[in-house]
Amino acid sequence: MEKIDGLRLMEIYISKYNINEIFTYDMKQFMELIIFKKNEYICRDGEVIEYLFFFVKGKAKVYTTLSNGKSLLLCFYENFKILGDLEIIDCETASTNVQVIEESLCIGISKENVNKYLLTDSKFLRFICSSLSSKLNRCSKNSSINLLYPLENRLASYILATAEKKDNNSKENIVLNGNLTEISELLGTSYRHLLRTINTLCIKGIIRKRDNYYEIIDEMSLRKLASDLYMA
Repeated sequence: MEKIDGLRLMEIYISKYNINEIFTYDMKQFMELIIFKKNEYICRDGEVIEYLFFFVKGKAKVYTTLSNGKSLLLCFYENFKILGDLEIIDCETASTNVQVIEESLCIGISKENVNKYLLTDSKFLRFICSSLSSKLNRCSKNSSINLLYPLENRLASYILATAEKKDNNSKENIVLNGNLTEISELLGTSYRHLLRTINTLCIKGIIRKRDNYYEIIDEMSLRKLASDLYMA
């Protein structure tokens, strides 16, 4: 996490997503532009939230840590999202983990300024109610996804959300390069079941194994399987 001096860039995202329209009064003077490098956490489960974040660029995965120490994928953030709304209103510590999977930008307002200027702002509070309502609906959908969708569909969605572009002999390929044990945990399955499902995708000609990664060779078929399951 690094604060950057990019007033002009921040203005672009404030305008693009009408962020200042969320508030009754102009809050630009209290906004900070913050960059997160790949694999950094915007927040961790149980840690104190110091900012209300507006996620404006990049991609992040959101997952929860269960009481048995395992993790479960909830969704991916790719477009404009608000982070810390629940914690600002109801408690101080994060209830989920949000980890960026590519370099990402957030606009942040410190908790101190939120408490001072926004908790009595009816316009802002209406926006927060709408945000929390959307997250409740998303949570309900996520529960259904993890319970009812086959692993093949969930894995396809995960691959598309986390795949990286890799230059190979002057050709740009889309590849999956991750820890399979971690992926199986996030998708709520066993390592063996994950390997069987990956093998099925290889047999179908959708992906293929390379040295230490999997290359997507039929993106259209993969997208049909994925159906944007985990995209918030």
